Amino acid sequence: MPVDTMEQARLTYDELLNLNDRLRTQLEEATDAIEAIRTGQVDALVVNNGDGHQLYTLKTADQTYRVFIEKMNEGAVTVNREGLILYSNSKFASMVSLPLEKVIGLSFSNFIHSSVSEKFDKMIEQAWEEDCKEEMELVRSNGEGLCCLLSCNILELDEGPALSLILTDLTILKHAENQLKIKNLQLAAAHMATEQLNNQLEDTVRDRTTELFLSREHFKYLANNIPQMTWTNLPNGEPDYYNQQWYAYTGLDFEQSKKGGWEKVIHPDDLALTNEKYLNALKTGETFEIENRYKRAADGSYRWHLNRAVPLKNEKNEIVFWVGTATDIEDQKKEMEKRDEFIGIASHELKTPLTSLKGYLQLIGSVKKEELSPKVTQYVEKANKALGKLQSLINDLLDVSKIQAGKLAYPFTTINISELIRDCIENAEHIYPENTFDDKDSSDFLVNGNAERLEQVLMNMISNAVKYSHQNKAVIIKTERNADCARVSVTDFGIGLSEDQKEHIFERFYRVEDKKYLTSGLGMGLYICAEIIHNHGGKIGVESEFGKGATFYFELPLVERKAES
Repeated sequence: MPVDTMEQARLTYDELLNLNDRLRTQLEEATDAIEAIRTGQVDALVVNNGDGHQLYTLKTADQTYRVFIEKMNEGAVTVNREGLILYSNSKFASMVSLPLEKVIGLSFSNFIHSSVSEKFDKMIEQAWEEDCKEEMELVRSNGEGLCCLLSCNILELDEGPALSLILTDLTILKHAENQLKIKNLQLAAAHMATEQLNNQLEDTVRDRTTELFLSREHFKYLANNIPQMTWTNLPNGEPDYYNQQWYAYTGLDFEQSKKGGWEKVIHPDDLALTNEKYLNALKTGETFEIENRYKRAADGSYRWHLNRAVPLKNEKNEIVFWVGTATDIEDQKKEMEKRDEFIGIASHELKTPLTSLKGYLQLIGSVKKEELSPKVTQYVEKANKALGKLQSLINDLLDVSKIQAGKLAYPFTTINISELIRDCIENAEHIYPENTFDDKDSSDFLVNGNAERLEQVLMNMISNAVKYSHQNKAVIIKTERNADCARVSVTDFGIGLSEDQKEHIFERFYRVEDKKYLTSGLGMGLYICAEIIHNHGGKIGVESEFGKGATFYFELPLVERKAES
């Protein structure tokens, strides 16, 4: 390489070093100037406007004020009429994601989003005339938008007026507004849904009210057009409705009936038992049922009625109200009395020829056996059996007629119930040789009663156990103590009883009907047994499950043994 060329290259390198040193010095001066401006150490700004550097000095410069501006949470920018940034605090630089030294000297419009550029130009034009503020969207160095509130104020510098721009970041506010908007939309939707549900509820209530009104009117129509007296009660027993038949029969109005007037129309002899059963029904929630007499207002006579009150319950098994009826059974009562009277007379009339027939059969049986043919002997035995059944039926009929007339009386003595049971089992083994009888006697118990009638009760239970047990022939007779009573039970393993049958089994003339097993009888035996036990001050009942046998039992008060002297 020629010497001149090498010298030129060396000179160029030296110039570059000098240029680099000058630039470094200028950069350091600029950095120091920016730092001095930012910290309020100087009262002037130097900005390159394209034609060279220009010095701007602040009027009434205040260092404390500039420090405050630097520390505030809002972005603070000062621009001249050309829109060049003369000053910026650190907050604005961070808002646009640029170093502070790169912000000063740039045009502020560089940071305005293109979508609001026209709006910004109009605002700046207005700002040189008067203070103003608008929401404006900035654009960061990475292209992201930033919503701000831009406030413009005129600022007087030595070199002329400038604009002070204060930028408040609305990101959190906008987010809150969006959330509030969403919540408002959700609230509006919930309000609409609530309003819709409320309308549906109103429609449902209106429909239910109409249905309830129609239902109540329908009930009133039915209640007023049936022959029975009808009423309804609240769960506590307070009456709230009577039908027209009640008012017509009793002569009372609603207020008189409600205030206890109904008690005055019941026969005095029936009132105590009626009240007792009624209060018990209210307490237990069980169906109320009783036969009593009501006074008829038209002629002052008392007529028998069957009273029933049934509770209506909701899905929680709570009583909503009671529905009661009183059915006039006076005519049926009179017919029953006539029938009972006829049964009593007929039974007595049948008893005389029956006794004669039994005597003749005994005479025939007493004839020497060799004088009678086997056929005649067989017929006599069958006749005696048939006669025994007939006599048992007649005795039952007589007992029923006595019970209805209140004349079933018999003397009481102290009885060893265990001995009575052993005698009954001995008789049963003779009468029913195909069956087995298991005596489970725990002790000798003494009771006060009539031996003949108690034997009648026990033999009836044993007879029923045999009658309804065609497969398993075992019968268990058990005696045990239950509190202060002796409990006697007869258990079979026969056809058993349904719930409905158990409810009616002790009623007069009720018979258990079974298609497979047809049995004889009038259905009076257990009715008579129940009356006998009740007359003894005892209790009678049945425990059974259909198809799995039954246990009939009765309980009688114990008589304590006297201490031996």
